[in-house]
Amino acid sequence: MADDNKEEVEYGVLLYYKYTSIPDVDSLFTFYDSNCRCLELLGRVRLSPSGVNVTVGGKLSALEKHIAAVRSNSLFEGTDFKLASCHEPLNDKVARECGFTSLSIRVVKELVTFSSHPLLKSPDVSKAGRHLSAAEFHSVLENVGKFPLEKTTDDQQRVVLLDARNLYETRIGKFQTSNVRTLDPEIRQYSDLHAWIDNNSEQLRGNQILMYCTGGIRCEMASAYIRSKGDGFENVFQLYGGIQRYLEQFPDGGFFKGKNFVFDHRVSVGSSDANVMGTCLLCCSSFDDYLSRNRCIYCRMLVLVCDSCQKKGSQYICELCQKNGKSVQQVPLIEGDESEELSRPMETEAVATSVSTKFLPQLPWGNGTRPTRKLRILCLHGFRQNASGFKGRTASLAKKLKNIVELTFVDAPHEVPFIYQPILAEQNNCELPLAPQRPPPLKSCSRKFAWFISPNSSQKNGSNWEMADGPFDPLQYQQQTDGYDASLAYLKNVFSQLGPFDGILGFSQGAAMAALVCAQQKELRGQMDFRFVIFCSGFALRLADKEEGSINWPSLHVFGNDQGNDRQIDSKASRKLASLFDDGCSVIVEHEFGHIIPTRSPYIDEIKNFLHRFL
Repeated sequence: MADDNKEEVEYGVLLYYKYTSIPDVDSLFTFYDSNCRCLELLGRVRLSPSGVNVTVGGKLSALEKHIAAVRSNSLFEGTDFKLASCHEPLNDKVARECGFTSLSIRVVKELVTFSSHPLLKSPDVSKAGRHLSAAEFHSVLENVGKFPLEKTTDDQQRVVLLDARNLYETRIGKFQTSNVRTLDPEIRQYSDLHAWIDNNSEQLRGNQILMYCTGGIRCEMASAYIRSKGDGFENVFQLYGGIQRYLEQFPDGGFFKGKNFVFDHRVSVGSSDANVMGTCLLCCSSFDDYLSRNRCIYCRMLVLVCDSCQKKGSQYICELCQKNGKSVQQVPLIEGDESEELSRPMETEAVATSVSTKFLPQLPWGNGTRPTRKLRILCLHGFRQNASGFKGRTASLAKKLKNIVELTFVDAPHEVPFIYQPILAEQNNCELPLAPQRPPPLKSCSRKFAWFISPNSSQKNGSNWEMADGPFDPLQYQQQTDGYDASLAYLKNVFSQLGPFDGILGFSQGAAMAALVCAQQKELRGQMDFRFVIFCSGFALRLADKEEGSINWPSLHVFGNDQGNDRQIDSKASRKLASLFDDGCSVIVEHEFGHIIPTRSPYIDEIKNFLHRFL
């Protein structure tokens, strides 16, 4: 028994990061792969040209050897190695989700993804906030009001605490003191903090900002971004070594109340203070144990559900999704579901995901081979189409992207009548109908819908056929300008009941609708949140007041080039739409085909490359 206890104590977890220029990432990859496997270390190693971010576990003796090997490289001078002893992880659900049953080494673009707009330039971490040791951080909170952190001409400057972590972390522990306000952004994932700072800058301007996170790395980029805002945002400070170093310095918790959420098999680490900050989502009793790994059925964020409230097969909805009006009765409809939850019947079809797929938006990639969750994309069909038909037309696309995306299809809100063209014959150089013609039987036709309709539209439904009043007009889309308000209200319902979505894919008229939504993102924030948009054979509608490059939203534009055979949307119209988006966050893919979404190389590869930036 004594030997068993000794073996348990010998296990530990090591966390460290270092922002520094890496001249040879491949060589460093080889070092980590060889060293970690030789020492039998498990966990996550993330490498980028700008540094490393490491969380690994193993025997304490092996971890100490790893630290010595890393320190021998001059690149890691001054690195803060945070080593803690703990129990050895079991091969259970928690350890597997946290990546502590295998070794994952990956080369990434960013060590932590600060913005959900991956095409935008990241903040310069060399301009991050000033580091405060745990003792200095504690002293500031203890002496608030007695003296300022920095000399300033503004006597009204206050000290505010800014928690740079996610909601599921802050639920169970945070810094609290009666003299200082703690700002909790209540974000699902770190990449949402960028937008929170933009939307709440007035709460930060002119104050002395004390930031903190688990180990310090998230504060580096976030503090640099705040300081980049200029006047009024200069005084930003961050807790060096994060909450982990603070609790080591102050074992009783000091000003930190509750537990510190960690991204390994330990799940959370507490102080000697047994106070519980978290509460059960259902009964609100004190509870802070995430071991059961319960998740929100919509966004898949971890939720706290006490043992008494847990029941097999139960579905839970996090606080953020509840604020957006979601309920258990509004579980996203899937193919074949005939529920009618919106203002009018809505057909929605989802490309099925793998049974083994896990939604872990808050964790890095688990095994280095595929993302921890798929991107959810809302697909908007073109004029006179429907969800079922568009799903069929994009079947090849869905198959090529099945490992990284889940496509959801909905009908547009405006039902349009059936149209048929008469067969014409030339007689005396005139075009005349051959004879009275009967349209196909209605029972064999699917209803058709649109996002925009003509101002003189009869608003008839699909119960009857109408003969076209002329030959096909390739510019008819320019006259279909009405119906936007109804379509926007409809999409708000879609996001509320079927969301959240990572992105929107719009085809033809659906792309025109998606473009208008992007142009109104500031007004629609909180109602229709998404991270990117894909325009296929798109065109601009009702955007004449927009200047080139004025829409700052990550976008992919896929359309036929000048030699293509797109009879519906001219390439100039698609190119005009692309010009309205900021060059710094837009990608253009031109192909030589018609009114389609190409799925052969190299076009599908460019689509995948764009999507991978959001995983």
